[in-house]
Amino acid sequence: MTQPQPHVPTAREQKFLEGVEEGRYEREIISGLGPFFNEKAPEDMLSFYSKDEVTSLKVLKGTDRDVETRMPVKITRHYYDLAKTSAAIQRIVKASPDETMDLAGSEDPGNQMDYSPVEGLLHKYEMGLMYVVSTCSAHCRFCYREELIARKQIKRQDGTISKKGLALIPEIIPYIKQHNAAVAKNGGVHPESGREKLREILLSGGDPMVLNNSKIAAWLGALAEAGVESIRIGTKEMAFYPQRFDRTFLSMLDRFHETYPQVGLHMMLHFEHPDEFLAKDAEGNYVEDTQGLKQWVPATGEGMRGLASRGWLSVENQAPIMKGINDDPDALRILQREFKRAGGENHYFFCGRDIIAYKAFNVPIETAWTILNTSQKGLSGVESHARLSITHYKGKTEVAAVTNEAIPGLAGSEDGVLIFKILRNAGSAPDRGKVCIVGRNPEALWFDDYEDRVLFDEAGLYDYARVSAAGQAPGRATLEAAYG
Repeated sequence: MTQPQPHVPTAREQKFLEGVEEGRYEREIISGLGPFFNEKAPEDMLSFYSKDEVTSLKVLKGTDRDVETRMPVKITRHYYDLAKTSAAIQRIVKASPDETMDLAGSEDPGNQMDYSPVEGLLHKYEMGLMYVVSTCSAHCRFCYREELIARKQIKRQDGTISKKGLALIPEIIPYIKQHNAAVAKNGGVHPESGREKLREILLSGGDPMVLNNSKIAAWLGALAEAGVESIRIGTKEMAFYPQRFDRTFLSMLDRFHETYPQVGLHMMLHFEHPDEFLAKDAEGNYVEDTQGLKQWVPATGEGMRGLASRGWLSVENQAPIMKGINDDPDALRILQREFKRAGGENHYFFCGRDIIAYKAFNVPIETAWTILNTSQKGLSGVESHARLSITHYKGKTEVAAVTNEAIPGLAGSEDGVLIFKILRNAGSAPDRGKVCIVGRNPEALWFDDYEDRVLFDEAGLYDYARVSAAGQAPGRATLEAAYG
């Protein structure tokens, strides 16, 4: 195999990188259950797991139901301090034997690796998602990337079995340039897949914010020089360790914007519950000022203000709706209202994916829709922008509506229907806007729970075929044959 050539920064890129300053961070991370099993964790943190909980988790160690084999345990001091007064936050990071009661699920949710033309890159749409690191400051037990975080061997489309690799600049940048050159040469669409320019990149993982400023800057500069028009940074670090959003990081973003003002920047935060950013008193109530406005945790509020005050940088939140965490309309209403008041935007809420052990975490699809819809009844138009999305193998799909009454003349709709709507799909997006209508199943956690009650499916959610070659969207010939 030909080794990729080292990436050589341009003069402009090098000047940007030379001005990057590093910060110093004390996350005080507890990794694994060992410190709790052996009473080696800080004394005040040992009570995070009760003696009975420690015993029940110890029994599973080394068995097929070992919770740490499914998903490593990790927590920061900051997040522990929040969790002391929040059952929801405890549920996010606290391991439980319930996780491995049922290990059904996909080792590669959404067949993501079907769209990985270069290791560490998923290229489905005009946007690419990159795995730039395989860990976070703390680990959510329901993490959609449990196979990456746990460094599991997965079976790929070509039959090989290996761990998911991380994106490397010398491999990613040539791919972007080659793809976009082919698009430009062919009048704006790729000659094989029909996709447009790869113009947007999401830095993900793991959490890019566990990387130092220089490594993040290296990605930003290289992507900008490759012609990428918009860059997102997906992170939960504002919840786990908001002190990471310090002067040095913000200065790096400022320098990037000064150097590449034409490139859009977006911080995609992950707050599942308002307890992750709102201050509480000793009784567990939200702290309010004299006007009744809820106050943020000081470090989190400072980090959020640092981002939101930069008008050229958008700050958005997205989160799954998870059992025992935020399956509560009141909590979601507060989250959306307060995040918007702080200068952010509410992007998406998600139904849980079909990861390994998803039945321990996922809320039924129809329940998730009802929760979000109910939460938004108390919000203004600018506060309630978020939609409910569920990721089908074909792409991002909205749970658009759930009815309680039958549709006259439509057999199978006697108990109401659920309407899925394709928001994004691979290639030239031939199915965007198409819908699928299924008869209701209040217990459904995933698409296959509706297979016996499909009423109308112009979206083709239940007539899905995997792509023919790894890393490729459906070819132009296939698309034209299917859609004319």
